[in-house]
Amino acid sequence: MNPLLNATPLFALLLGALSPSLHAGEPTAVPVARAFIDGTGPGFRDLTAADFTKVNSADDTWAWKDGILHCTGKPRSVMRTVREITNFEMTVEWRHLKVGGNSGIFVWATPESIKRLTDAGKPGLPHGIEVQVLDLGYTQEYETRFKKPSDWFTTHGDVFPVGAVKMTPFPPVAPDGKRSFPSKNLSKGVNEWNHYYIRAINGEVRLWVNGEEVSGGTGITPATGYLCLESELAPVEFRKLRIRELP
Repeated sequence: MNPLLNATPLFALLLGALSPSLHAGEPTAVPVARAFIDGTGPGFRDLTAADFTKVNSADDTWAWKDGILHCTGKPRSVMRTVREITNFEMTVEWRHLKVGGNSGIFVWATPESIKRLTDAGKPGLPHGIEVQVLDLGYTQEYETRFKKPSDWFTTHGDVFPVGAVKMTPFPPVAPDGKRSFPSKNLSKGVNEWNHYYIRAINGEVRLWVNGEEVSGGTGITPATGYLCLESELAPVEFRKLRIRELP
């Protein structure tokens, strides 16, 4: 039996209302689900500096101040939770401070890839499911720099596997068949706060951007690991990080 069936009645009702395909084995079109979950419900707690540890970032890459987590963007790296997490819900607000900024949130980053990064102490990213955090200006910067179309990504919340991780993306799907593209364009631009609600349960990851579900994937293996925040060569800030761990 799915352990979520033993959840509290209120939480079970919430899951049923937001995700009628939660127990389905096949990918389905992402429904339009408007539910602004701000992380203040029962079971949610703050994620603070004590919850994270260094992987391959510099000592000054990440800094907590006045409730905001600042990231310099250098080097290309991550920090991780101190322990692995399986089923959870997470809320976070983020904003880029530079046009074309790039970052991400890794779900279920594998211990093996984290160990390799830690031991090497060099720039790089782990294997896992990336929930992308891109500024709207990244598209133009990419096309200007590389002189080719940017049709393989979006700036509104792609969800995709990195490295030795498997996922069947929800439609719409990127041309390479790996990324789940967002069903709507809801991200705000540089210096504006965006809100993400991420739900990772039983091998399935779903993303809500500014209150609406837009992307995700199912059939993910492995479906446990570390939660990581990404430094990707541009300054970015996070705040109001909250998590609710589930059975």
